[in-house]
Amino acid sequence: MKVIIESPYAGFVKRNIAYARLCMKDSLKRGEYPLCSHILYTQDGILDDSIPEERALGIEAGLIWGKEAEKTVVYIDFGTSKGMQEGIDRALKESRPVVFRKILEH
Repeated sequence: MKVIIESPYAGFVKRNIAYARLCMKDSLKRGEYPLCSHILYTQDGILDDSIPEERALGIEAGLIWGKEAEKTVVYIDFGTSKGMQEGIDRALKESRPVVFRKILEH
């Protein structure tokens, strides 16, 4: 099953990248085929998340790819960011199921 991963990015970027990798691993272990666009598009030389226009471009690219997904998986161990909420809203608008998960022990 193709899924879109929603997890935080901005703010605690180093922590959030490490977390997104854990989310991807969790998704793969569940037999899913995840796309985590905010990790892909923010690599060096692609888009700079601190530039509003580039951030918006990356978010939109991820949301467009989301149309190909069968569900959106939202990892909420660190809460829900504005960008994550955009992904949730788009999934609901496009009638794509949204699943919430926690993977860290608290």
